[in-house]
Amino acid sequence: MKVILKQDVEKLGRRGEVVNVAPGFGRNYLIPRKMALAVTATNLKTIDIERQALKKKVEVERKTFQTLVQKLNEVSLTFARRAGDKDVIFGSVSSGDVKEALDALGYDIDKKKIQLDEPIKRLGNFAVPVKVSTDDRAEVKIVVVREEAEGAAAGETGQEPASGKS
Repeated sequence: MKVILKQDVEKLGRRGEVVNVAPGFGRNYLIPRKMALAVTATNLKTIDIERQALKKKVEVERKTFQTLVQKLNEVSLTFARRAGDKDVIFGSVSSGDVKEALDALGYDIDKKKIQLDEPIKRLGNFAVPVKVSTDDRAEVKIVVVREEAEGAAAGETGQEPASGKS
């Protein structure tokens, strides 16, 4: 059975493509979920018109994604963390931390698009890929530095000095 895909279907095809599928899959899954249309002359014309409009929309989105990629490639985030011997930090820098830092800079990036395989657990410089769209990827520079000991001025115990107030 031949169908016209109305949206991208993983491992099958992209929107607007005519694909050959098993009759039951097309009739019982794709068409009822409005993911595909049966191949007819009117449906082909309709999809062709939608495809032309989609091309224009994709070109505009591509330009905005490319500018976002350029801006993200210039971003460098610095995280200060306490670290022990051998430059191993206590805790980690996760994709959630990167998202919060990007949000603070005005970038609205979904946490799932930050492709940090595992949290950063060492001091140093890292490049973290960010998936902007299906084809575009940016790299955000991450610098993890040793946190300065702020508690040294208030005493080693970390408590505030006693005052005369009760």
